[in-house]
Amino acid sequence: MADERRQFSVSVVTPDGPAYEGDAVMLVVPGQAGEIGVLARHAPLVATLKAGSTRVHLNATDILTFATGPGFFKVETDRALALVDDAVNVNEIDDARAQGQLEAAQAELVRVEAGESTADRWQLEQRIKHAENQLAATGRS
Repeated sequence: MADERRQFSVSVVTPDGPAYEGDAVMLVVPGQAGEIGVLARHAPLVATLKAGSTRVHLNATDILTFATGPGFFKVETDRALALVDDAVNVNEIDDARAQGQLEAAQAELVRVEAGESTADRWQLEQRIKHAENQLAATGRS
C-alpha cells in the first residue's frame, strides 16, 4: 500500500476540446521556468506553460505523453487543468509530416524576411514551434 499513489482528476484541454480527461497519479507540464510536477493534494497553483512535453502518469508504469503548445495551468487540491493551444499524443505524431510542416514554414519565413511574401510572420513562427515541439516530444528526431 505504501507504493500506491493517490489519484486525482486531470484535464488537458485545447480549443478543439479535451485531449485527456481522467484520473492520474502525477502530471508533469512544461512551465515557463521549468517542468512542474504535481501529485494529488498539491497546493493551489496557477502558472503559464510553454510549448513542450506534457506527461500524464496513469499509474507507476503507464504514461501518456503529449506535445503541447503554450497555455495556462491551474491546480486545486485534487484537480489539475492544463489549458493549451494544442495537444498531440506522441503516439499519433507522424514524424515525416511534422518535418515537412517544419521545412515548409521555415521556407516561407525566409521568403517573408526577403520581402518575397506577405505571410504573417507570427503565424509562421508558431507553426515552426509547433512542428519542432512535436518532433522533440517524440524523442525520435
